[in-house]
Amino acid sequence: MFPIRLDGLHFTPNGRPVLTGLDLTVDGEGITLVLGPNGAGKTVLLRILAGLERPHGGRISWAGNGAPAAQIAMVFQHPMLLRTTVADNAGLGLKPLRLATAEVRRRVGDVLERVGLAHRASDSARHLSGGERQRLALARAWAVQPRLLLLDEPTAALDPTATEAVESIVREIRTDGARVLMTTHNLGQAMRLADDIVFIEAGRVREHSPSARFFARPQSQEARLFIRGELPWRIAFPD
Repeated sequence: MFPIRLDGLHFTPNGRPVLTGLDLTVDGEGITLVLGPNGAGKTVLLRILAGLERPHGGRISWAGNGAPAAQIAMVFQHPMLLRTTVADNAGLGLKPLRLATAEVRRRVGDVLERVGLAHRASDSARHLSGGERQRLALARAWAVQPRLLLLDEPTAALDPTATEAVESIVREIRTDGARVLMTTHNLGQAMRLADDIVFIEAGRVREHSPSARFFARPQSQEARLFIRGELPWRIAFPD
């Protein structure tokens, strides 16, 4: 599946440029934080990797192949949950895998325990708090044992305590072997979590470097302005 190579990606919905020749290589380990102003193309990038959008130009290769050979999961800022139990929601992504019932129960029980929701397995997901809903969404993704996990602003609407819990889970999922790509506007979070940073501006990758180097010695003027909070916001397309 890795490396994933994106060459010259373009995405222009309704003639409005969002990705404008994006190039990126993603290897098989670590947590990558994708940073950039609104409208830069961060969410679109994740949606394309998840197969939810098709680029209008360019090429994606997965270890030299045209399609991924392993499981991909994505968690959104506002997760969609079924009006059923916590356990049913956690196992939703397993249905296409046609696993034995015992294996489904084992995986669901394991991930709910690891995200701290085992005691709520039989409760309705509608009664969960915002932080619990996001932990359930992560459990659902974790259950499929993804090789690539895509996270789109998963803590944007959470308080500091819930954010800390989500970040801890993300680290555990990485330790389990998943490659993580995550968007955020929180620079502190990027410093805490990231092994490397992808900085996108105006639909292109302006910088891709180890986290420590990105924050200490950003190579592009756009990145320096962004870190200082001086890069103008671009309202071009919902990010």
